[in-house]
Amino acid sequence: MSMAERWLRHPQSVGLRKVLFQVHLWTGLILALYVLVMSLTGTVLIYRRELAKAFSTQPHIVASPGPRMSADELKRAAQRAHPGYQANRVFESKYPNQPAEVWLERGPKTMQRLFNPYTGDDLGNSLQAGFRVVLWLVDLHDNLLSGKAGHLANGVGGACVTLVCLSGIVIWWPGIDKWRRSLIIDWNTNPRSFNWSLHSALGFWSLAFIFMWGISGIYLSWPSPFNDLVDYFDAPHSRDVRFGDQVLAWLARLHFGRFPSLPLKLVWTVFGLVPVALLVTGVVMWWNRVFGPWYRRTLAEKRQLHIQTTPQSRDSAAVYNSRSTSY
Repeated sequence: MSMAERWLRHPQSVGLRKVLFQVHLWTGLILALYVLVMSLTGTVLIYRRELAKAFSTQPHIVASPGPRMSADELKRAAQRAHPGYQANRVFESKYPNQPAEVWLERGPKTMQRLFNPYTGDDLGNSLQAGFRVVLWLVDLHDNLLSGKAGHLANGVGGACVTLVCLSGIVIWWPGIDKWRRSLIIDWNTNPRSFNWSLHSALGFWSLAFIFMWGISGIYLSWPSPFNDLVDYFDAPHSRDVRFGDQVLAWLARLHFGRFPSLPLKLVWTVFGLVPVALLVTGVVMWWNRVFGPWYRRTLAEKRQLHIQTTPQSRDSAAVYNSRSTSY
């Protein structure tokens, strides 16, 4: 049987598939925490605009019959409320019932506070706690809370996710006689087979989404090679928007799920959480195939060594063997 026939009918016997299985397994395990963080934060940030709008509401104030305070007066009021800080910027609203925002600094520390423009009273932080959480999630997803280094590391993560996708589709192929069964979850089998069935089916149906997230993650971290590729095939010109630029813009939009349609956002939400399920089923598979047998084998060897090195255990084993022989 030729290599092509073996691949078509019995891919499990092909050496390349065995190698790719190990690549897929260990790359997935190494990426486990990264995939979990990216999947959960990315799913939440699909609704970034809605969350930002919900958490950015400002308190309304009752307009005073007297005049509004000037920018300098607001700065002095802010500095009295926060001794040691220097007020450097004031943003006044054009609406009479909206507060003014004052930025204060003390060394590397900065604050953005809201003030009543009529009385100078401090009304609290201009960024509500929920909004600051959203900004923290954005920084975690985009930069891993590590600035430029984390941003570049995301490109490596995107490349590894792409590798997992490509190796996964090769591993998924079960043979010409069984491929239809690998498209669905087998609910009536044993736990190990069910776990494999769930991982296989979810991986197949989410492949396009995860591959897109991998490629777009590389692009968002390292845009220069993509832009150079577009320039190579279509020289820059000032009038028309190039097709390659449109593709890259859509790639970024697809990555973040930036759609006005709620049904599309819900689809992105479902598929955004699929990597978590793939992570769990993959870890269970690794436990069943690798760690579980190794742990049981190691435990058995330790027990055997304990029996061989402990006199009382040897005597008990000898008595047990003699009784077994007598019966």
